[in-house]
Amino acid sequence: MTVGESDSVAFQVAVRAVAQETGAGRIVALRGLGELVSGCPGLRPRAVAALADGLRAPVGADGWDADARREAGRVLAALLRPAAEAPAGPADPTADPEPPPAVDLDLRGATLVDLDLSCAVLGAARFADARFLGTTSFSDVRFTGDADFARTVWPGPARFTRARFLGHAAFGRARFRADADFTGARFAAFAWFGRGEDELWEDDPAWETIEETSPAPWDEPNEDDPHWPVAVLMGDYQEWSEGGDGARFVGPVSFRQASFAGPAWFFKARFGAAATFRRARFGGPVHLDQPSVELTGATWAGTTDDGPVCWPLGWTPAPAGPDGAQLVPDDAVRPYSGQLADADPDVRRAGLAVLADLGDARPELRQRVVDAVCGYLRTPLSFDLAGPRTDGQAAELELRRTAQRMLAARLRPSTPAPGEPPHWPGTDLMLCGATLVDLDLGGCHVGHADFTGAQFHGDTGFVGSVFTGATFRLGGGDGQATFHGPVSFAGARLDRRRGVREVLGAVAGHAGMVVDETASPPA
Repeated sequence: MTVGESDSVAFQVAVRAVAQETGAGRIVALRGLGELVSGCPGLRPRAVAALADGLRAPVGADGWDADARREAGRVLAALLRPAAEAPAGPADPTADPEPPPAVDLDLRGATLVDLDLSCAVLGAARFADARFLGTTSFSDVRFTGDADFARTVWPGPARFTRARFLGHAAFGRARFRADADFTGARFAAFAWFGRGEDELWEDDPAWETIEETSPAPWDEPNEDDPHWPVAVLMGDYQEWSEGGDGARFVGPVSFRQASFAGPAWFFKARFGAAATFRRARFGGPVHLDQPSVELTGATWAGTTDDGPVCWPLGWTPAPAGPDGAQLVPDDAVRPYSGQLADADPDVRRAGLAVLADLGDARPELRQRVVDAVCGYLRTPLSFDLAGPRTDGQAAELELRRTAQRMLAARLRPSTPAPGEPPHWPGTDLMLCGATLVDLDLGGCHVGHADFTGAQFHGDTGFVGSVFTGATFRLGGGDGQATFHGPVSFAGARLDRRRGVREVLGAVAGHAGMVVDETASPPA
């Protein structure tokens, strides 16, 4: 639909009013802009861009308070939803033969309040570094282009029920602090919930604007800012396993009946509560090994030729049927049957004991057992360690210490006495981003260990420990670990070729740190 000169003039006046008014006047101006554009669909892209400009303004700037942001979101949603069907009757020869094309939406770094875009149709959707305050809904949204939610923060509930992602969907390092619902969502391409760095190819023009990116403040409980990098890796050389932290779900999350046609990548994602993938459908490579994941009724139609596949310990694909292979409990690791996913701490404690016995008896399963326990230790804590604790929170901390002691007892080389656990040599520890409390790995012999961005609370001990290689940072000041209490590396060897100080680099320490370089290899 063409836009007349009078419409353009009226539009400019309406946009100017939105920018200049404050308080109740801005609310009136926003509604006026919406009414104007609803009668002239040709102005939709310009109106969407103007509203996005306002929503990207810093909080409190130019009068963009919570009420204005909430109203701007309502107007935006009305512009992005398909128009209601016309009543039956003779066709209007002047009507558009097809719905207007989807509009691109750029809300990078925006602060959004109670945003409800349910049933909207979007082109390229850029939400990287946005903060979603209140309750947010993308239910039944159709994303026709790529959807970028990297590094977003969601303090309130997030709804993506039945959303359709026709392009890539990126949620790297997104932080969901309340419940998140992706029930029935359909991912046609890459579903990326893994580590948070952006992958850029050498000739990507985005390199020119990387320094302008301003991630939301890292204000997670019990954590210093690890300084995860925004984009430092080259696509030509990048591996999926490199650095960073994945999406974080503190509350329960549902992917029930979700469909993943392409890769479903949750490597280094963290689930702090129930994570259900019941009756989900997977069609490509999958990395989903967190112990809290529940896969009853889920199916996998891919093959290992498509790419790497990793399921939680206790789940395995059955022989393929017409709809693919159904995920079923793995009889090969019984009596472990996903106890670490249970809400009852006593059941989780029993699960740790089962895993310990399983690894003691079957050396071929030891690394998988350790990976499951590390996955449990990487679950984010929802309460402040410095504040008062409920009985349940105290029990959770003690259970975390039990898991740490279980690992340490099997990483110390010794001739086991009757009743003592055997040594598990050559074991790797993947504790990137973990919150560890009173960890004591003194005297342990470990393969490779990833402590990138880990948060060490209480007293930490690495006295006399030996590692083939240990990582506490990504490089420079990126991804650094933090020691919130005293730590000793006396007599430790963290790497075969580098000294302790070189390995630690710029890690943060808030209390005493003992480093004895005399036992370390030369740099």
